[in-house]
Amino acid sequence: MIVCSNCKHANMTGAMFCVECGAQLVGRDTLTTQSIVSENLGKASKRLTGEVSHPIEGVDAWANLHLLDTGQVLPLSSSNEFTMGRISEGQPIMPDIDLSPYQAYAAGVSRLHAVIKRIGRSIIFMDLGSANGTFLNGNRLSPNKEQVLGHGDIIALGKLRIQVLIDRN
Repeated sequence: MIVCSNCKHANMTGAMFCVECGAQLVGRDTLTTQSIVSENLGKASKRLTGEVSHPIEGVDAWANLHLLDTGQVLPLSSSNEFTMGRISEGQPIMPDIDLSPYQAYAAGVSRLHAVIKRIGRSIIFMDLGSANGTFLNGNRLSPNKEQVLGHGDIIALGKLRIQVLIDRN
């Protein structure tokens, strides 16, 4: 079996293209994106959806992205700015945070959907003109307009819901 890197569908051995989404399965160059460390984050998966959580202790991160549908937590620490989106074949510019493993395609996440950055003690978020829009606490954001985020805010990239956990230390 060959598992499609785009939609995670299991295809028959020898298939050239995914029968589910049409992505090329063989002969692709390996794509590189930002590595997100997720070890020692087991207690994050025990949180309830919609619960305002506290930042994960023991991780050197200025913010954590809590994916509400899966319970996965992605710490933001190695840079002050991250683009968010999904990787696809032939894409010239890649997002820093690839959300493809979290069903981003099905949720309507664009290839370059949004940016989150730290400026001093403020966390700024901006939609990059995505096709399916971005929402902050249920309100649709205007493209290319910066918004200040607070601890516990819920952002939605298309239908992919993420709770922002900000470390104020």
